[in-house]
Amino acid sequence: MSVADALAGASAKPAGKRPYFLNPETERVLAITMAVVQELAVARTRIDTLERLLERQGLISRADIEGFAPSTQEAAERGAWVQEYLVRVLRIVQQEGEAAAAGAELASEELAAELVQ
Repeated sequence: MSVADALAGASAKPAGKRPYFLNPETERVLAITMAVVQELAVARTRIDTLERLLERQGLISRADIEGFAPSTQEAAERGAWVQEYLVRVLRIVQQEGEAAAAGAELASEELAAELVQ
């Protein structure tokens, strides 16, 4: 998969209006936070597994891991991954911006508030 494909797929969204249970601003921050929490939890579990297996088998120590310096190519690959990751984490902000630019319909809560006024 190319970086462009990964970036395009990371911002995919389901059809229909997004339901809001809290106010939209809180929902946005919560969605971003939970995306980061999920990614971090999975990554930390996998990293811990790898470090323990490598050390247990005598292949590499944790000190070697801490002292690692990536090559130029490795650093570029990491940079591309970070960009794709940020697109996924900030997907809700992008989608809301696209909806606003397209003049999307109001969510049911917003419509009710407009009718009451």
